[in-house]
Amino acid sequence: MTPHNVAFLGLGNMGEAMAENLLKAGHRLTVYNRTASKAAGLKKLGATVATTPAEAVAGAAFVFTMVTDDDALQELCLGPDGLLPALPAGAVHASCSTVAPDTNRRLAEVHARHGSALVATPVFGKPDVAAAAKLWLAVSGEAAARRKVTPLLKALGQGVHDFGDDPGAASTVKLCGNFMLGAAIEAMAEAFTLAQKSGLDRQQVYEFFTSTLFNTPIHKGYGKLVAERHYQPVGAAPAIIRKDMRLVLDESRTHLVPMPFANILHDHLSTTVAKGEKVDWAGFAERITDGAGL
Repeated sequence: MTPHNVAFLGLGNMGEAMAENLLKAGHRLTVYNRTASKAAGLKKLGATVATTPAEAVAGAAFVFTMVTDDDALQELCLGPDGLLPALPAGAVHASCSTVAPDTNRRLAEVHARHGSALVATPVFGKPDVAAAAKLWLAVSGEAAARRKVTPLLKALGQGVHDFGDDPGAASTVKLCGNFMLGAAIEAMAEAFTLAQKSGLDRQQVYEFFTSTLFNTPIHKGYGKLVAERHYQPVGAAPAIIRKDMRLVLDESRTHLVPMPFANILHDHLSTTVAKGEKVDWAGFAERITDGAGL
């Protein structure tokens, strides 16, 4: 792969792992994080550490962002020392955060006025999957920009799926996917709890289903957490996925789609956040066991 000048902004567990894989692919990497100490590991590996978003993207052909929410992304792009005014003409911004579709649409319009392009590039996978470069990526946005950034994405994952020209489309796919994950966790929590209260061993029930009808990575991975009722290590915090379920519900109301399960997931995650539980987001499954008196 041809080395490029790449900037990566947002070095949480996912962002740091993705940025490291771009370094391993031979790109010249400049990184920025609001908490500067989180860049120390990448600096040791050869990355340049910038003190502002604008400094990070100066001279970059590609920019990746991976931040918590819509406000953080808009601040990175449009706030003081934001990246957009400093982004070179022709550069491509791969927006990897889970945000509202309209957020990426609006930012794509602003990028176009500055002569650059935004491609929505949300990812599926936990931090360990990101570290192993096994993410699944969805992309949407300007066609030329999608083609331009795709070779770099191959350093991050096992597959890139194209959802067309609408910069919001891939964000919709991401929200649909996170909802489906939550629904699977809810279903397993209810089923395993029913089995346990009926006198069965929930671990045995998990092993039966995940070796037969539900032999999938999602049911095996999240199902193990639910069966064991042990929600460590934290892949994504409950507050982050609660935000995602709020975005799902916003989209459902906009498009007049009844989504009762999304309301249930949002409520369970709200309780988990309110209780201050320091667990993986799948820990909301405990709301079912709590309710059953276990």
